[in-house]
Amino acid sequence: MIKTIMLLLFWMNTLFALSPVLNIEVNGTVKDMVLHNNELIIGTDNGGLQVYNHEKKAFTKVIKLPKIKDFMGDLVQARVFSVDKIGKQFLLVSDSGESGYSNLWLHKGDTTRLLIKANEKKAIIKARFINKKQILLGFLSNEVALFDIETKKELYRTQLNESKFSDFSLNLDKSQAVFACESGILTIVDTRRGMVLKELRGVNKDNVYKVAFKKDIVTGAGQDRKASIYDVKKGTDSFIEGSFLIYATGISPSSHLVAFALDEQNDISIFNAETKEKLFTLKGQKSTLNTILFKDEETLFSSSDDSTILMWNLKNK
Repeated sequence: MIKTIMLLLFWMNTLFALSPVLNIEVNGTVKDMVLHNNELIIGTDNGGLQVYNHEKKAFTKVIKLPKIKDFMGDLVQARVFSVDKIGKQFLLVSDSGESGYSNLWLHKGDTTRLLIKANEKKAIIKARFINKKQILLGFLSNEVALFDIETKKELYRTQLNESKFSDFSLNLDKSQAVFACESGILTIVDTRRGMVLKELRGVNKDNVYKVAFKKDIVTGAGQDRKASIYDVKKGTDSFIEGSFLIYATGISPSSHLVAFALDEQNDISIFNAETKEKLFTLKGQKSTLNTILFKDEETLFSSSDDSTILMWNLKNK
């Protein structure tokens, strides 16, 4: 009888366990990744950006940055820890080797140029295009700024709180962004004006490593092992308890599905956002997850602290 129950529990646990449909090997450890139509825009610790077309199953572009000097004075590859694309423009944020300050690069055509240099002493952690002329910047100091590409000036800069910045995520039309920090408080900002619209608090009490924002749903990946889910419009919050530090989260375009890395095995758990019913477990990532991206309600991509990106299909049962 006991054996039968154990087999039943094992069967229930593995019934919706999925394996990746595609493994993508890049040229270094993945630090950041965004999805642009059929292209993955990938930043690595190997000094550049790679573009991978998942339909063609091929790399279509590589952008290489100059080497930097480390603290020993040796030339090394720069880490590219934030990337983005809009139209034919690419955005790269890299370390400079100078006291933790960042370089912000814009690549267009065959030219890569510096928009912000390390000697300007700006500790930029993340950058995303708002439109073809403006870039949203997130600073280590938990400040947000809107940067104008043509004038190379900040249109505003807003201090959100005194906690260290962790991550930000834009909503679908890029009119708002949710910022996460080590306090556990999530802050929703009007990207065009820099105004704080709302603070989401009450679930996470410690650092939120990653956030996602689709429609009225915000999710947070918490150091306190809580996967937070906020409905901004309804003003409600809830959470799913993890068994390990939660490093990554994602939301499907409809906001009906939410994803979290909840355990030490680097599995991805997919839930119904409203009912919290667990629908799928995605098994195959080997290292600590850092990014989960939904393309649609069936297809998603994930990356971790290694050189392998995985593609998943939720209908691939």
